[in-house]
Amino acid sequence: QVQVAESGGGLVQAGGSLRLSCVGVERTFSNYVIGWFRQAPGLDREFVAAINHNSVNTYYSDSVKGRFTVSRDNGKKTVYLEMTRMKPEDSAVYYCAAGWSEPNYKRPEFYNYWGQGTRVTVSS
Repeated sequence: QVQVAESGGGLVQAGGSLRLSCVGVERTFSNYVIGWFRQAPGLDREFVAAINHNSVNTYYSDSVKGRFTVSRDNGKKTVYLEMTRMKPEDSAVYYCAAGWSEPNYKRPEFYNYWGQGTRVTVSS
């Protein structure tokens, strides 16, 4: 079992940047695929980005591709989501999750462990 916790959310103006962090507790954190998802009020949880265990592969939703960058530092048991050129529609609670199934990186049901979320608000 691995615990993860997000941080770095807050209020930012449109066009601005934020960096979210996902910190793992267990030493096996480096073995997991880490995904970022977000959920806005009244909407389903949606996939944002994912990174495989050794950073060789990264994945992005079409809505954030070119603006967001996912990276990881396994020595620090941390995955980052760098968000730039942010838009009001990026406002949501952002969750990181740890899972084993890289082919299913978009599907939240294939992630085993979830953080509590961090809220991001982008003002227009």
